Amino acid sequence: MSTATVIQGQLKVPVLDLKAQYQTIKDEIQTAINSVLENQHFILGPEVKALEAEIAAYCGTKYAVGVASGTDALILGLKACGIGPGDEVIVPSFTFIATADAVSMLGAKPVFADIQAGTFNVDPESVERQITPRTRAIIPVHLYGQAADMDPIISLARKHNLQVLEDTAQAIGATYKGRRVASIGDLGCISFFPSKNLGGYGDGGMVVTNSEQLHRHLISLRAHGSIKKYFSEEQGWNSRLDELQAAILRVKLRHLDTWSSQRREVASRYDALLGNVKGVITPARNGFGDHVFHQYTIRVKHRDQVQKRLGELGVTTMVYYPTPIHMQPIYGGLNQHEGDFPITEQASKEALSLPIFPELTQDQSHHVSEALAQVLAE
Repeated sequence: MSTATVIQGQLKVPVLDLKAQYQTIKDEIQTAINSVLENQHFILGPEVKALEAEIAAYCGTKYAVGVASGTDALILGLKACGIGPGDEVIVPSFTFIATADAVSMLGAKPVFADIQAGTFNVDPESVERQITPRTRAIIPVHLYGQAADMDPIISLARKHNLQVLEDTAQAIGATYKGRRVASIGDLGCISFFPSKNLGGYGDGGMVVTNSEQLHRHLISLRAHGSIKKYFSEEQGWNSRLDELQAAILRVKLRHLDTWSSQRREVASRYDALLGNVKGVITPARNGFGDHVFHQYTIRVKHRDQVQKRLGELGVTTMVYYPTPIHMQPIYGGLNQHEGDFPITEQASKEALSLPIFPELTQDQSHHVSEALAQVLAE
C-alpha cells in the first residue's frame, strides 16, 4: 500500500452508490417500468407472479410469496408458522431491530443469543442454551452477506421440534454447503430494501418455502386473511409487493450473480490492502460457501473516533450495529443486562462497515485503505 498521506477532501467515497448501478441498467429499468404503465396492472399482477417464480428458482425452493417489506416477510413468516402470544423465538442480539421486533409484533417473546467472534453470525451453542419449553422457533440471520452455520441450528430444531426462519435480508445469493440461503430452514425471509444486494426502488420483501401448506397460509396472510376474494378466514395483513417493484427487481435479478462476484472482488482487494495494517481485523470467512458481502465489516479499536476521522478524509462508513438488541430500550423489560452477551457487545463497539458496492473502483478502495491506515497510525 502507498504510504502517501491522504489529503482531506481529495476524494469522496460513499458507503453505497446506487446511482452508479442505475446507470448500467437504466434502459432495462425504463423498459420494465413502461411495460407496467402500459399494462395498468399494479397490484399482484404478472410481474409479481413472474418474480415469485424466478426468486423461488434462484433460491432453490418450490414457492415464493411477495410481500410489502422484509419486516413483513418476518412477521407473516412467523405467523404462518403459528407463532403467537406465550411463545419464545430465539434471535441473535447482533442484528437489525426488525428481526426481534417481528416476534414482538405477534405477542411472542424474542430470546437473545450471542454471536461467533469471527463471523458476527449467531452462535449455535448460545442458541442451544436459550431453548426452553416455550421455545417455538429460531431465526438465524445471515449477517453481512455470509451464511450462518445452519447444520447445528437445523439439528437443534429437529431435536426440539422448532421452526427455523432464515433472515436473509442481507444475504440473497449466499450459499451454505452448496445450497442457497433461504432454502435451508422452513422459511426464508428476504428484503428488497433499496440498499440490499437485490434492492428495489422502494420497500419490498418475499418469503420462500418448500412447504405447500406454509405457502398457502402466506398467500392468505398477505391479503387480509383471504384466499377467496371477499371471504376472510383469519386475521391478515395488507402486505403485497407491487408490480412496479417486481418489474424492477426482475431486471436486477438478472445481474445479481455478476454483482455478487464484483462484491467479492472488492472484498479481496480490501483484504490485500488491509492485510498488513496494524489495528484492523478484516472479515472472517467461515468456509461454508459463497459470501456476497452486503457489507465489508472490519473490527477496530476506538471505532467511533476512527469513523469520525475517516469522514473528514472523505470516506463514509457505517456502524451496524452500535447497540445490541438486548440493550435496546424497547426490551428493557426483559431483564437483560450489559455483560449478558459479551461477544455481541464487543462487536457493537468495534464493527465498522467500509464502502462496498459492485462499482467501487480501485482508486476508491485504495483511498479508503490508505485513509484507514493513516487514521490508525495517527
